[in-house]
Amino acid sequence: MILDAARRSLTNLFAPESRAVFLKMLGLTLLILAGLWFGLREVLLTYVWPWFAAFLPSMPEFGGFLALIAGILFGVGLALALALLIAPVTALIAGLFLDDVAEVLEKRDYPADPPGKELPLGQAIIGSIQFLGVVIVGNIIALLMLFIPGVNLIAFFLVNGYLLGREFFEFAAMRFRPVAQAKAFRAKHSSTVFLAGMLIAGFLAIPFVNLLTPLFAAGLMVHLHKALSKRDPSFVG
Repeated sequence: MILDAARRSLTNLFAPESRAVFLKMLGLTLLILAGLWFGLREVLLTYVWPWFAAFLPSMPEFGGFLALIAGILFGVGLALALALLIAPVTALIAGLFLDDVAEVLEKRDYPADPPGKELPLGQAIIGSIQFLGVVIVGNIIALLMLFIPGVNLIAFFLVNGYLLGREFFEFAAMRFRPVAQAKAFRAKHSSTVFLAGMLIAGFLAIPFVNLLTPLFAAGLMVHLHKALSKRDPSFVG
């Protein structure tokens, strides 16, 4: 069921019906990530680099070498920070475009089913902002675990698998269910949703491909919610 939902979501990535949503999501993702990159760079140059540069004159024999090492570390730090921010940016963008993705999939793949209801804009924005905070905290915890050998990669997948799986599934479920019932339905099928979330985390870990994470994750959870709803039609929360 999960693999079939993933396959159908991958097929949807470049389908003609999804092209407009694809371009909007990718463009906004790149725009936000570029803004974050320049913002983080300015913070480092303004507040961190002067503090470090103050020590260089006291060690003239190592000044050039230390400056080179510091430049490399700053570059790596920026790349790492941006990589960790892709997950919350993904969640934020998906919250704004999930209805567009779901509508395309429902019309094409489930024409005989009743269409879902678009989430109110205010609810979608508030939910996305709340989840943004949760994902940032979760990834800070994962970042701290980078210093624990053997745990760092596992932490990345577990944290993002749980958080992204939960949020994307609830977004998809809320098109057809009240908020409380959508959360209860997700909780009932938490193991399946978590495993699907691990696929999203794996997708997120692939450089450049991860820019398509919002579209892939939204499609995956729309198909998964449809499949679980057919398997458990009597659930009312």
